[in-house]
Amino acid sequence: MKLIYIGDIVGGPGIQLVRQKLAGLRETYHLDLVLANAENAAGGLGLTPHLAQLLFEAGVDGITLGNHVWSKWELADWLRTEPRVARPANGAPGWPGKGYIILEQAGYTCCVLNLMGQVNLTVAASPFIKVREIMQSLQEQYHPSFFVVDFHAEATAEKVAMGRFLDGQAALVVGTHTHVQTADEQILPQGTGYITDLGMTGPGGGVIGMSLRGSLRRFVDQLPARYELADGPAFMNAVLADINPASGRCERIERLQII
Repeated sequence: MKLIYIGDIVGGPGIQLVRQKLAGLRETYHLDLVLANAENAAGGLGLTPHLAQLLFEAGVDGITLGNHVWSKWELADWLRTEPRVARPANGAPGWPGKGYIILEQAGYTCCVLNLMGQVNLTVAASPFIKVREIMQSLQEQYHPSFFVVDFHAEATAEKVAMGRFLDGQAALVVGTHTHVQTADEQILPQGTGYITDLGMTGPGGGVIGMSLRGSLRRFVDQLPARYELADGPAFMNAVLADINPASGRCERIERLQII
């Protein structure tokens, strides 16, 4: 089963590029599933139901989020009834929505989990303890063919640790959040495909998708500045993974950068 996981979609330029390119990617790579992190889709902060719908119409099957999950208030009620979007599973117990997505394809069941790191981010529970609990629960309830995990985290070491922790239990573990694609895609010893960070999908003329002027004002002048989208042509970072649903193992993983 072939899938791509698209890195953090940033603003309108990122959404537009996905809408332009995804049909061709599906045909070129014979994709069965398309997943995306879209926590920055709404102008760089959060996601709205309308923008999620645009991504679904473009061919995205499931969307995961991150620390900006509640930046747009209208998402909260909508998540209660939208099964194709997951918010971090280790958030507060009262958070609406679910921390997982169940996708059926070609007679197989894929469970997509969304977790958030505990280094420099606010979470209610350890992602390591939570992922073990939720995988056991979903295994009993849905008997999935394989798991895919989006670990939205700041620290490289924490993401590497999660990959090793889930080796042999998840078919694919991808890191998100930093917007910079790492060059460490690999298949771990027990068959889990892994990359520390998918990167981003959005405008490339600034600093991780945001305005260069504002970023330099904060870093150089040490003054506050509004967060605005960067200029320049957009690009897409993603990984392509070939998963054997019978064994639940990843057989191939490849970085993609599309302009």
